Amino acid sequence: MVVGGGAFGMDTRGGPLEDHWLALARSVNGHDRPRVCFIGTASGDDHAVIDHFHQVFEGDAETSHLALFDRTIEDSDSFLLAQDAVYVGGGNTASLLAVWRAHGVDVALRRAHDAGVLLAGRSAGGLCWFEGGTTDSFGPRLAALTGGLGLIPGSHCPHYDGELERRPTYHAMIGREELPGGIAVDDFAAAIFDGPDLVEVVAAREGPTAYRLERSSGGVTETVLPARVLVSVRA
Repeated sequence: MVVGGGAFGMDTRGGPLEDHWLALARSVNGHDRPRVCFIGTASGDDHAVIDHFHQVFEGDAETSHLALFDRTIEDSDSFLLAQDAVYVGGGNTASLLAVWRAHGVDVALRRAHDAGVLLAGRSAGGLCWFEGGTTDSFGPRLAALTGGLGLIPGSHCPHYDGELERRPTYHAMIGREELPGGIAVDDFAAAIFDGPDLVEVVAAREGPTAYRLERSSGGVTETVLPARVLVSVRA
């Protein structure tokens, strides 16, 4: 589940996208209280972000987190394989990937993916699953990031409607062949994949959606992928 942004931020207590992620997590192994893990590497394992995850989801799931800057879990393979779902937070994608590789978490996540664990995330936590995409990891200007995990083929652009430069920059990067074609996602929308295949696009409200971008003879073709608007079940 690739969330463009806006969901599960510090300013939200959970809503339709969070509910949908939990429903998907429950469906993995049929657990009413699924085992869900948060990885906050992209924000440097910020304790406030980690605590927020537990506060949002602990009433509906068995929550845990995998910290790498103050590591307490030695066997990340077994730990991640024991989860129903993993949610990766936003922040610096380039740093996230580097730290994961230093700790072998990239390999552990691949094994979890192959075993059927639901992988999800917002912003950097969505971009990491692709081959590459647009990022502000290297400074205030957007740049092309390559070397993602590649569990989903192609590239990704989060915050497509939330940051003014995202759309033109993504078009330009694909047009210049800095990035392969891929999927862009608005804030408060999410793209759901089954392996490499896009299953559907969902949104927390009317308006946000996702787009498929492909290089063509005329430049770059952008195709709107209509979103199914979710209804929150939270009180």
